[in-house]
Amino acid sequence: MNFLSRFTYLAAVAMPLLLGACKKEAEPAGPATPPTGPVTPTGPSQVAVWLTAPDKTALLYRQKVSLVFGASTNNDPTIVVDTTQTYQTMDGFGYTLTGGSAYVLSQMGASNRASLIRELFATDSSSIGVSYLRISIGASDLSSSVYTYDDSGTPDPALANFSLAPEQAYFIPVLKEILAVNPGIKILGSPWTAPSWMKSNNSPIGGSLLPQYYDAYARYFVKYVQGMQAAGIPIDAVTLQNEPLYGGNNPSMLMTGSEQATFIKNNVGPAFRAAGLSTKIIAYDHNPDQAGLSFVSTVLSDAAASAFVDGSAFHLYGGSINSLAGVHDQFPSKNIYFTEQWTQAPGTASFGGDLNYHVANLEIGAVRNWSRNVLEWNLASDQNYGPHTPGGCTQCLGAVTINGNSVTRNVAYYTVAHSSKFVRPGSVRVATNVPTNLPNVAYKTPNGKRVLVVLNSGSSLQNFNIQYKGKLVGTSLYGGSVATYVW
Repeated sequence: MNFLSRFTYLAAVAMPLLLGACKKEAEPAGPATPPTGPVTPTGPSQVAVWLTAPDKTALLYRQKVSLVFGASTNNDPTIVVDTTQTYQTMDGFGYTLTGGSAYVLSQMGASNRASLIRELFATDSSSIGVSYLRISIGASDLSSSVYTYDDSGTPDPALANFSLAPEQAYFIPVLKEILAVNPGIKILGSPWTAPSWMKSNNSPIGGSLLPQYYDAYARYFVKYVQGMQAAGIPIDAVTLQNEPLYGGNNPSMLMTGSEQATFIKNNVGPAFRAAGLSTKIIAYDHNPDQAGLSFVSTVLSDAAASAFVDGSAFHLYGGSINSLAGVHDQFPSKNIYFTEQWTQAPGTASFGGDLNYHVANLEIGAVRNWSRNVLEWNLASDQNYGPHTPGGCTQCLGAVTINGNSVTRNVAYYTVAHSSKFVRPGSVRVATNVPTNLPNVAYKTPNGKRVLVVLNSGSSLQNFNIQYKGKLVGTSLYGGSVATYVW
């Protein structure tokens, strides 16, 4: 993510605070332990409510309330949940497991690491059920060093030196511990760069993939997917370049829409087909701004390339989340994915400001605009926001901060958990209206539950109703709070 992208994001997060939605005094400390599962309501209730408040007085806390559907005569705004109108099926919610994330996890004591992995990835009452991970193919900027799987230094078009050895020390072992807890988790792989010898500038930063190495790089992807599969790690999908329109990160690589279309139709698609791989190919993986939307249109309008492409992936450091719906309308047979959004380390935006922005734009906004997943950047970092490459992100706040065996749960832990804990893979988005200051999204789940995620984007207490099958239940949220309702 470049400096301009970060500035744009921070301006969007900080604006609600400047408008007086949240106070900037010191926030109270949150609970010292993770959520502990259901709490018995004070009376019979048809609806379970899980709350997070912007001042941290409630953090994914099961409310002791009694909510029963019935008749109502109040004039409060009403969110109508209509399960007869259905949209996309959800693949999951989660994070990027960066090399740095895996490293800090690997440095924990075995029992502490196992406990945290279970809390994050299991589906019992004391866990948040993360169901989707993005991983880097080679190093990302949140790895401790820059590497690919063929750093031979000289051209190696036969890929004789290809090896996944850089991932064997801790990345693959940690990922296998996660899979042992959640074998069905979906994994998306994304490269930050091709090997330098394949590139126009012979550098891990910037440059473009040379056409004479398109075939070798396609086989590189095949060897990666096959190698991970042999290690017991199924790769559900790949994108072909992280942030292809920005070449200033370390590592990074530029790729235009026409270059990606050519690479897919002539090389990657045929190589996957010849190898019998079912791994999806997802286009783009960057912002839904004007340049990005043109990139996606170029790839998906190319019939030969589009035949191999499952859909397109987006970040939100520029453009509007609502643009994703336009991509769906233009290419309705292609899926949409949301694959990255950072949270800046404390100092600029507050917990409440980040909570509001991420829930409104990602957990609600991306899904209402057809995304099948929501992924935050990144899963874990240490107390100094590392590891990272020289020139990599120095202020990326993980969903959890790990300092030895001590774990701090940050805002992205809760924004994702409000969906991941309740909206299991295979859930289907259903129709709702959106009253003023009450952005929301609803689902029906594979086990027959109804789930509604609601944010009060205003600054004051808001009473409202939830209507389902002609009956209503009244509830309320303080300004800036988010709640998940389950019945």
